[in-house]
Amino acid sequence: MREGWLIDSKNHWSVRFHRDEKSWVNEPRVFVDHGRKMPNGEPALLKSRRHMRLEDATILWRQLLSYGWQQAAPAWGDDVDI
Repeated sequence: MREGWLIDSKNHWSVRFHRDEKSWVNEPRVFVDHGRKMPNGEPALLKSRRHMRLEDATILWRQLLSYGWQQAAPAWGDDVDI
């Protein structure tokens, strides 16, 4: 899988996990974007981006699931960048 999405229990904040293709061969790393979809077609509000080792991102994914976050559909597109 190239990306995965989680949303908090209040359906307010989303987290996007996506591969850093440039580092994937030598040292797999993942971008983790934290933000939320805005109403009325406004651009997404992206609060932060972290660049993590794949192992650390996997741990974070599992922690968020244990806190009640759920897998979700994409909240914003690839054209959005922070």
